[in-house]
Amino acid sequence: MDGIRRRIAAQVFERVAGPEGPENRRRIHETPGERWFAEDSPIRVVHGDASMFVGGLRALLLQSLHPVAMAAVAAHSGYRGDPWGRLQRTSTFLATTTYATAEDAQAIVDKVRRIHTKVRGTTDEGVPYVAADPHLLTWVHIAEIDSFLRAHRQFGAHQLDEDGYDGYVADTAKIATALGVPDPPTTQKELADRLAEYRPLLRSTPAARDTAKFLLLTPPVPIPMRVPYAFLGATAVAMLPTWARKELGIPHVPGLSSRVGIFAGHGIVRTIRWFMTAPANG
Repeated sequence: MDGIRRRIAAQVFERVAGPEGPENRRRIHETPGERWFAEDSPIRVVHGDASMFVGGLRALLLQSLHPVAMAAVAAHSGYRGDPWGRLQRTSTFLATTTYATAEDAQAIVDKVRRIHTKVRGTTDEGVPYVAADPHLLTWVHIAEIDSFLRAHRQFGAHQLDEDGYDGYVADTAKIATALGVPDPPTTQKELADRLAEYRPLLRSTPAARDTAKFLLLTPPVPIPMRVPYAFLGATAVAMLPTWARKELGIPHVPGLSSRVGIFAGHGIVRTIRWFMTAPANG
């Protein structure tokens, strides 16, 4: 059984981290040097948990509801042509900034900032954008952090107390500041307030609804992974606000959809965690 767990864990890791994953993991965790975050920091607790799979999918769905941010993603991210590549780049960024040396963390942040200055265009409604816009950077950050935090509160193996989750928001603010986010939230209250400020700007667009269909109904997932992925999607949807589900055109049965999604989430997160913690030798 341990051998099967190791094989499946390796396959999942390869999908999430890419072909350079093993080498990146060695560099991130084994290179000596000062880190941005201590070993017992809240960000390491949250980002090291299997609940990140749910949080990541929820974040993508929520982020799509900002029309300008969605236009930039649709035009430049390659999420359709190379969705696994985008996931691998994101996971490498999160792992590097959370666990790697301060030098490597700063280097990958600098790389992303250079890319952001080149990502520019105009929405279908004629609104110009550049990915380095502090307004867009802030939205992407708060939607992502809110999703990771909520997923961990619901499914995390080692729950944090309220001070711990405030500490998580504060930890992520260090990365956000380095990326160019002005005055990022440092507590859960500030995070909720900032999300509320963006709410009037969030709405459905054809690109957002198309993204939801792609992520939930037609993702490029291998056949053996389709059922687990369906549970993952149901959980991510269950954790969205009701208004967000409506904007994305996702059918919802009040009460039932949330209960089923959360129940499925506990099962799929525990399953992922079980596989990913397979012993190194069997």
